[in-house]
Amino acid sequence: MASQVKRESRICPAWLARGYPEGVSADNDYLGELDPDDPRTASQQIAMRLRAAIQTGKLKPGEKLPSQPDLARRYGVARETVKAALRTLHAERLTISRQGSGTFVRARTETPVGLRPHIEAAFERPHVSLDFAGFSGETLHNMLVEVLDKIRLGRLTPESLKVRIMMCDTSTTMALPRRVGTDIAEEAIRERAERITKRSVDSIIDIVHELADLGLIKSASAEVRVHNLAPAFKLYVINSEEVFFGLYPVKQHTIRLNGGEQADIFDLLGKDSTLFHFSLNDDSDTSSSPQMVKELQEWFEALWETVAREYRP
Repeated sequence: MASQVKRESRICPAWLARGYPEGVSADNDYLGELDPDDPRTASQQIAMRLRAAIQTGKLKPGEKLPSQPDLARRYGVARETVKAALRTLHAERLTISRQGSGTFVRARTETPVGLRPHIEAAFERPHVSLDFAGFSGETLHNMLVEVLDKIRLGRLTPESLKVRIMMCDTSTTMALPRRVGTDIAEEAIRERAERITKRSVDSIIDIVHELADLGLIKSASAEVRVHNLAPAFKLYVINSEEVFFGLYPVKQHTIRLNGGEQADIFDLLGKDSTLFHFSLNDDSDTSSSPQMVKELQEWFEALWETVAREYRP
């Protein structure tokens, strides 16, 4: 095994003097070189280098890995060796393959900020659908507004857009958020949640309709429904192909109500949610991603068509 590494990595010492082969960039120095004295195979060493880059954040969630040809040139190995390394990372659920696009770092622990590149990538396609289920839609608004502004500027040009938002009805009795020491949300806290929801959701509706009215999107719709279920998680479904799912952390903090009164409440902090990423295009043998996408999409459709009702601001 070691002899194979020595044979395939013979060009690496030249890189130490920055004599990179054609097509190999110095920008990926963190990937290192193969060690001819390491008893591990070339594919094992490549997997180790990529794994370390992912775990240390040098390759970030959602970021595309160098292509197979680039990695083969970088390490001076056959492309099959690179494929073997990528299969290892796939089995460890560190990466995800997208047919025709390449290999990406799995976004299984992304924050809402990290979700934005996936949303923008969806808007580069001619037809876009986005389903959201959650509490108030505040995080969705903050993220989506920036993407929709790029349509207004002509930097993104989808032909159709369909947004569906399904959320908790903040105009009725709620278990959360609520004041510490009480069982349900008092009117002042409920009204605060309702203001946040109205501000976020109404803005999304207005922007989507404006883009359609300006002729920047041929077909655009934004539909909102509400339900009385207690909000426990948030869900994003992008083009029925990718899902981001995260639980709402419930934490105690202090807020200011109308009139200036301060109140200690148990609140749902969506911005602190850790999102787990699942993709219909994850084709690894051990992956449950396609099944998760299917199940969560079906859950959304079932709730949308049964207990959810039209949102009336």
